[in-house]
Amino acid sequence: MEKWENNKAWFLVLPVFIIVAFSSILPIMTVVNYSLQDIWGPGQSVFVGTEWYEEMMANERLYDALWRQFLFSGLVLLIEMPLGILLALAMPKRGWGVSLCLVTISLPLLIPWNTIGTIWIIFTRPDIGLFGVGINSLDLLTVPFDHTAKPIYAWITLLAMEVWHWTPLVALL
Repeated sequence: MEKWENNKAWFLVLPVFIIVAFSSILPIMTVVNYSLQDIWGPGQSVFVGTEWYEEMMANERLYDALWRQFLFSGLVLLIEMPLGILLALAMPKRGWGVSLCLVTISLPLLIPWNTIGTIWIIFTRPDIGLFGVGINSLDLLTVPFDHTAKPIYAWITLLAMEVWHWTPLVALL
């Protein structure tokens, strides 16, 4: 392998490096800097070091939230994986239905993540949402379904929203 006489091509990487530095490295350094200070207002900050971190590591609410996050992620994966595999196995192998099936199953992945929350809020509203009105009209629950009033209903709604959005990725993979 021959060595090039000049390496001026590396200067083409310099603009990308500068963009990455301003868009990711500097904001991360700013966040770390702010996490080590107690800020009261513009120009009014006190260096506290790792005091916030020590306080959070002793906080029971952190561990409760971490447990709930692991439980949520585990349940989502427990539902998404078999469901995605079943969808993949049920897809046609040849013919015009393959394209139609792939496009249809990919639609939830094409919706921006910030729009999905709005869609599901409207879908699960107990007064006008298709799911909210439908589940309440069946009278299956002792307390009417309202994801804004009961935390467990909000959690179930988030679980369903997550499964609906990401199961197609499992099926496509």
